[in-house]
Amino acid sequence: MVLRHLGGFGVLLLAIIDSSPIPTFGGLDILVAILAARRREPWYYYAGFATAGSTIGAYLTFRMARKAGLEYLNRKFGQRRVASLLKYFERWGTAALAVSTVVPFPFPTSTFFAIAGVLDYPLRTFIAVVALGRAVRYAAIAAVASHYGRRFIVGLRHPGRHSVLLLAIAVGVVIAITVVIVLRERLKSSRAAVKADPS
Repeated sequence: MVLRHLGGFGVLLLAIIDSSPIPTFGGLDILVAILAARRREPWYYYAGFATAGSTIGAYLTFRMARKAGLEYLNRKFGQRRVASLLKYFERWGTAALAVSTVVPFPFPTSTFFAIAGVLDYPLRTFIAVVALGRAVRYAAIAAVASHYGRRFIVGLRHPGRHSVLLLAIAVGVVIAITVVIVLRERLKSSRAAVKADPS
């Protein structure tokens, strides 16, 4: 892999691509694990580049989809698939976005980024959720790879064996994000109530 020799810069480039409609088939997760396992740099070095690049790529996909609209999504991902994901996103919103950023492979993450753009999802919340979710994902991959080395990389190539762990991590992230959003909304409501009450 050519990007392996570019180190953190290679991770950044692949992370941007990985969050676009171009499929990488888990290449970013594997690259982060391989580089972290070599221990030439601290594990958080690669996790940071992966998180930054993924957030940039997610933002670009979000903006592109917001400008292109629903027709673009239907052409790119298929009308039936987009329709089902739209229903899922409209129902679960932030939770759906958070899970898609943390859990690898089965979730069409770039599709969720695009759907968020089409549905005019708040940009600040989008960036915060993506950055947090990706940070958790790549920090976990890099830290474990740095500790366990090649054994973890072999396991990463077969994610189905670790579905329970991945789901547990995703649930934890969703709960944390939901708590933050609820607290923020309550804080906004209390401030609005104070402003509305002149006494």
